[in-house]
Amino acid sequence: MKLKQLEGLLGNLEQISCPKIELEQYPTSAHIASRTLFSAENSFGDVSGKVVADFGCGCGTLGIAAALLDADYVVGVDIDAQSLEVALVNAEDMEVDLNLMQCDINNLKWRGQFIDTVIMNPPFGTRKKGADMNFLSMALKVATQAVYSLHKTSTRDHVKKMALRDCNATSAEVLCELRFDVPQLYKFHKKKVVDIAVDLWRFVPPKDQEGVVKTFSLPQ
Repeated sequence: MKLKQLEGLLGNLEQISCPKIELEQYPTSAHIASRTLFSAENSFGDVSGKVVADFGCGCGTLGIAAALLDADYVVGVDIDAQSLEVALVNAEDMEVDLNLMQCDINNLKWRGQFIDTVIMNPPFGTRKKGADMNFLSMALKVATQAVYSLHKTSTRDHVKKMALRDCNATSAEVLCELRFDVPQLYKFHKKKVVDIAVDLWRFVPPKDQEGVVKTFSLPQ
């Protein structure tokens, strides 16, 4: 599938009607989602034929993109029931298999089927300090191959230090800088759209020192 075709399909997805500010729910644009997954697949082979998890999946944009690029199995994880309902409708409309799990990322348990790749647009940590690093820490515990994540460009040095030092990532690389358009969703927003610079990161998880494959409990 070509990049423009993928972006066009993702542009048809339904968004969350009443986003929750405490969860920092902002839509991942079709432009960013398509480039994230296209880079993961065409540059690194981290999607097609792989088991992919979308952390904080929201309406399912990243997970559906993975499914459209022929991931073998995709699971979307989110704490918000409304988001998962929208994600289910979107997956049905796109005629792709998207398995969904309602769970707080901080309480995630993993066992059973392994996860190759984690993709995510985590909270930026603006409302709850450290939320972005909590997502990254869990993703690096679960993924066996790679983690793709979006973070504010202004936090680049902090993200790299935390990933390598505290999360024990083998490597942390910024693949590109993108523009994240934040629409006027909440009462405190004064502008119709705010343009934020974000980095698309690729993290390689630590090798399991005990030789036990890291796994994750998936819905059947």
